[in-house]
Amino acid sequence: MSTGPRGEAPGRPLRLSPLLRLLILTQLAFNLGFFAVLPFLSAHLGQAMGMAGWLVGLVLGLRTFSQQGLFVVGGVLADRYGIRPVVLAGCALRIGGFVWLGYAERTWAVVCAVLLTGFAAALFSPAVESEVARQAVAWEEGGGGPRTRVLALFTVAGQAGAFAGPLLGALLLAVDFRTACLAGAGIFVLVLAGHARLLPQHIPGRDRTPVGGGLRLVLRNRPFLALCCAYGAYLLAYNQLYLALPKEVERATGSQTALAWLFALSSLLVVTAQLPVTRWAGERLAMRRSMAAGLIVVAAGFGVVAAALPARWTGAVGLVPAAGFVVLLTLGQMLVAPVARALVPDLAEEGRLGLYTGALSSVSGLIVLLGSSATGTLLDAGLPREVPWLVLAAMTAVAAGLVPRRK
Repeated sequence: MSTGPRGEAPGRPLRLSPLLRLLILTQLAFNLGFFAVLPFLSAHLGQAMGMAGWLVGLVLGLRTFSQQGLFVVGGVLADRYGIRPVVLAGCALRIGGFVWLGYAERTWAVVCAVLLTGFAAALFSPAVESEVARQAVAWEEGGGGPRTRVLALFTVAGQAGAFAGPLLGALLLAVDFRTACLAGAGIFVLVLAGHARLLPQHIPGRDRTPVGGGLRLVLRNRPFLALCCAYGAYLLAYNQLYLALPKEVERATGSQTALAWLFALSSLLVVTAQLPVTRWAGERLAMRRSMAAGLIVVAAGFGVVAAALPARWTGAVGLVPAAGFVVLLTLGQMLVAPVARALVPDLAEEGRLGLYTGALSSVSGLIVLLGSSATGTLLDAGLPREVPWLVLAAMTAVAAGLVPRRK
């Protein structure tokens, strides 16, 4: 068995710098607060506020776009000013957005609160993700092992938060949706206080880059744009956890009670299997093939539900296709997410990693904005129930052919 320069076997815990440990724990905290609220937003908008399906889809798409679509802003600001002020500002905005969402009673107020919570993540997430990617490349170049292992651990931390978040949210919903929002805001208060104390003012090796000229570089980089399209298709597929899946669970059981457990299943699979899957894929597949394979697996998850819907199973049996979808979507996520982040440093110009990390999410966020509204319309169009799932399966399978090669 090969070992790293310190005699570290591939299967043993990674020896990470204090900064990497802080950033990875940051991702856990971000997702804990986020997923205590978001999985229940669709039901709140549709049931408590009486929004139509297309409007719910549009609001969810706006949230994703204000987050993913504006990542490029956070990335550029991180390149220019460093990650500390960008992360702190994002946490403060997330606190305000969650409090506003908890008290919003009109459509315009919900939209504004959702946009604010999304833009908050557009600030802090690309700052953290670009620095994790930069540190992972340095770790790889120092002989620590493939960068995908660090990025997979980052994904595991995020999913640990995503595992605990819906369970916390489900408990808080016993009071009401507002309580869940205020609890999410409270978590970000703690994150803000911790990072104000622990995050370095300046990180060695991260030089500040002028803002101008970056957009032209991105638009001329065809391999990077192809990666954005492939990743956008994956994100649109993943967004169906909050749009198509709740409708399927309600069809099968008459309520969305089981939804929290399906989210927990997804997160538990990532927490327990992400590192072994990444290690297995790294030993057998090039990064491009690993991401393409992940997209095909996600497409198969949509196909499972489409194939089962004509039988119209209900009750516990009716949840089996939904669970199969969650398992396959999660397995595909394990293959796609670390590789997409790992490819960005190879495709980005020197000093522009924050810009490119943000642009990856901005372009894919635009795809999700357009696709979510279209999917919401498709789900409410009165077509056979399997049609939207087949369309999503075909879209994801086609995206597998867009994954670019490394430079």
